[in-house]
Amino acid sequence: MSKSTRILAIASGGGHWVQLLRLRAAFEGSDIAYVTVNKAYRPDVAGSRFYTIRDATRWNKFGLIIMLAQVLLVILRERPDVIITTGAAPGYMALRMGKLLGARTIWLDSIANVEQLSMAGQKVRKHADLWLTQWEHLATSQGPTFVGAVV
Repeated sequence: MSKSTRILAIASGGGHWVQLLRLRAAFEGSDIAYVTVNKAYRPDVAGSRFYTIRDATRWNKFGLIIMLAQVLLVILRERPDVIITTGAAPGYMALRMGKLLGARTIWLDSIANVEQLSMAGQKVRKHADLWLTQWEHLATSQGPTFVGAVV
């Protein structure tokens, strides 16, 4: 990606964040900002813009509304060309909002989802320009695409 490409890399905590960090080499030379749910992750991406947002799940509707507002504010501030995520809810929200605002969107379903795609990964289908799975047996002709285990 060129130096002018603005990337917003977003993931929830734990394994989603770890997997997103494993993609950092692909972002070299780009203008990147990271978003996650835990401020303790800031040292992981020292030197890059970093935002924390509220963590919420589908069982906390009010929390999801707050998360959505926070994600939207970050996207409006950053104006990314590309949004990439490894999941879960924060990534889904970012892809939905980013797509509406003209960003290219990439969903990489978590490698932990061996048996089936994550719920967010299933719902993101029409909002992701590039929709990937890391398990060949989960790929279909309608998506997601398998190009290898990338993280």
